[in-house]
Amino acid sequence: MKRNKILVVDDEHLIRWSLEQNLKKQGYEVVTAGNGEDALRMAREDQPDLVLLDIQLPGITGIEVLEKLKDYDEDILVIMLTAHGGLETAVNAMRLGAYDYVSKPFNLDELSIIIKKSLETSDLKREVARLRSETKKSAPNIIGDSRHMKYLMEILEKVAKSEASTVLVQGESGTGKELVAKWIHYSSNRADKPFIAINCAAVPATLLESELFGHEKGAFTDAKNTKKGLFELADGGTVFLDEIGDMEMGMQAKLLRFLEDRTFRRIGGGRVFTVDVRIISATNKDLQKSIEERTFRNDLYYRLQVIPIFLPPLRERREDIIPLATHFIDLYNKDFNKKVQGIAGMAERMMLDYSWPGNVRELKNVIERAIILGNDETLLMEHLPLEIVAKATPQGGAPMSAFRLPPEGVDIEEVEKELIRQALEITEWNQSKAAKKLNLGIDAFRYRMKKFGYLK
Repeated sequence: MKRNKILVVDDEHLIRWSLEQNLKKQGYEVVTAGNGEDALRMAREDQPDLVLLDIQLPGITGIEVLEKLKDYDEDILVIMLTAHGGLETAVNAMRLGAYDYVSKPFNLDELSIIIKKSLETSDLKREVARLRSETKKSAPNIIGDSRHMKYLMEILEKVAKSEASTVLVQGESGTGKELVAKWIHYSSNRADKPFIAINCAAVPATLLESELFGHEKGAFTDAKNTKKGLFELADGGTVFLDEIGDMEMGMQAKLLRFLEDRTFRRIGGGRVFTVDVRIISATNKDLQKSIEERTFRNDLYYRLQVIPIFLPPLRERREDIIPLATHFIDLYNKDFNKKVQGIAGMAERMMLDYSWPGNVRELKNVIERAIILGNDETLLMEHLPLEIVAKATPQGGAPMSAFRLPPEGVDIEEVEKELIRQALEITEWNQSKAAKKLNLGIDAFRYRMKKFGYLK
């Protein structure tokens, strides 16, 4: 465990020696300096966690040393040592950034308490800074080389840097709306504050108000304790309201009121709270249609979509399918200790031709299944679900009536193996029926079954 290092700066040898011995007994690493010039040099060389600095020094004064230390390291901890009558100077030192001051002659026990408290405060600040730094690095990776995604990233970067308070993300289920919300949050100056998500469709309407705004003790039958709502907990950060299109009309009115000035009252309370939160809403519903059907407020819609973002479905950005699949392969290789190196040509073709109604979420699930069940170093057609092979359509949209040789060619053995597998699955492993599906005799079919490991 690292020991805290303390630099003692005093022109009196006896004081330096006394402090050094006492602090070493307490487990600190101690270095000493008798003047300001040596103190500044040693502060740079030894990187102390704390400086005990006498105000009255020969040459440059303790105040001048303090100013130079703070110029060098704004966060360095400095406790000033001052003789009686130097109170005004000590107060001035506090204004310049000193953590505290101790009057001479000082009580070693009291000084030890101040040192311990100051170092604990410093360690806490460093831990908070570390966590903030890690948090800011945790913006999720958004994969995509298509023109749609390049344009989207340009928009997201502008939104993240802005102070836009409301953002509406729309797109089909599985397109990555929450991922986009997290990217905006963790790429913004709110990254060190909370990101809190709630699915409006998953919380009963009677409880949603309490979840968002909180409640006071006794506000209703089950309110046995005061509870802070998500808006209060996320102050300074971001609240992600998923499935906003499913929020009931009464709650929509309360949300609209909150969005006007970011003020609210907990249920059963009278105190007005003001918070600074960015609201990112998402839905896979057509809100314009919901407005026409009178299930969504027109005024709330326009308040939410100050910055509208639309996520295109995966079938409209097919260039991103293979990069996404490769990303998920790398991800699940680590999770399941596998070594899949790539995707076979025919499997890749099938994935590109499939319409992906479940979008990126479906693709992720397909890759996870393939990595778990497969034992090959390449993802093959046989690792794909039957619906992908059966429903794959060329990019023109017409169903596949026959195999087309792609420009890069195919592995004929792989195609044959896949056809044998499909025939067996379709006929529930009735070998005779499966052979007929491929216009093969039973002996020829059984030969191929054995060749590809379907028959022992």
